[in-house]
Amino acid sequence: MKLVIALGGNALIKKGEKQTYYNLINNIKKTCKVLAPIIKKHKVVISFGNGPEIGYLALQNELAKKKIPPMPLDILGAESQGLIGYPLEAQLINSLRSHKRDVATILTQVLVDKNDPAFRDPTKFIGPFYTKLRADKLKNKYKLRKDADRGYRRVVPSPKPIKVLEAKTIQKLLKSTTIIAAGGGGIPVIEENGKLKGVEAVIDKDLASACLANSIKAEVLIMITSVPYAYLNYGTKQQKPIKKVHLDSLRDYYMQEHFPPGSMGPKIEAAINFLEKKGKKVIICSPENLQKALKGSSATIITK
Repeated sequence: MKLVIALGGNALIKKGEKQTYYNLINNIKKTCKVLAPIIKKHKVVISFGNGPEIGYLALQNELAKKKIPPMPLDILGAESQGLIGYPLEAQLINSLRSHKRDVATILTQVLVDKNDPAFRDPTKFIGPFYTKLRADKLKNKYKLRKDADRGYRRVVPSPKPIKVLEAKTIQKLLKSTTIIAAGGGGIPVIEENGKLKGVEAVIDKDLASACLANSIKAEVLIMITSVPYAYLNYGTKQQKPIKKVHLDSLRDYYMQEHFPPGSMGPKIEAAINFLEKKGKKVIICSPENLQKALKGSSATIITK
């Protein structure tokens, strides 16, 4: 069976942890122990989120700009693919020593529409927090918005993915290799005068993973997150886990706004996108429940 497994940030850095090398490697080791038995049985492509990492890279750019020229956001996205892809690849190889299957990280570009409405109304928070005074000084350089009560942050466009440009290469390699691809949603590029051009944006990793899964004709899309299920009425006294659900019912729940845009919303949108095309099943689960989820329990399982 061909699977795309999208790792949430919790699989790399736990909530409240510092972004240290030790924490990153320790969490990746734990994640790889969960992934290894599945890789031995299936053809697997792994994607991952890069929210904290691209935020730190943006902060490094900000702090060092007087000495080192800052890089644009598409370059930072490429950097994050290596920052996470390399240790993930290394630890997977360590976990698969006895299994004759290669592992490779693919630097992945994702085509977006240069006329996507997201470019006119950036909403994705990245990077450090600023005081009101500092934000006023930066308003001519960045678009900034207040992020709850924590201060002001830079917002950037998050356009919808159209096509994973390396999908054919990934599909060929997948015959003998476990692939790590579409890290952080991929590097956003547009077509301009027949040529590719990187843009200042970030792409949601779940939407990009669904796009990739459809491109390589995967049967199952798995989204690993910090909670064991998707929920109706999340965070209220009426909160209820969704265990098994049909695509039609999920669409209704989505239209009823059960899934917040900043958390579960993109995962549900990705599930709908995947199943409306050639996908057969979507699983949303926590890392520790992955094997149970593939057997049909301890997860939100969506079919059509």
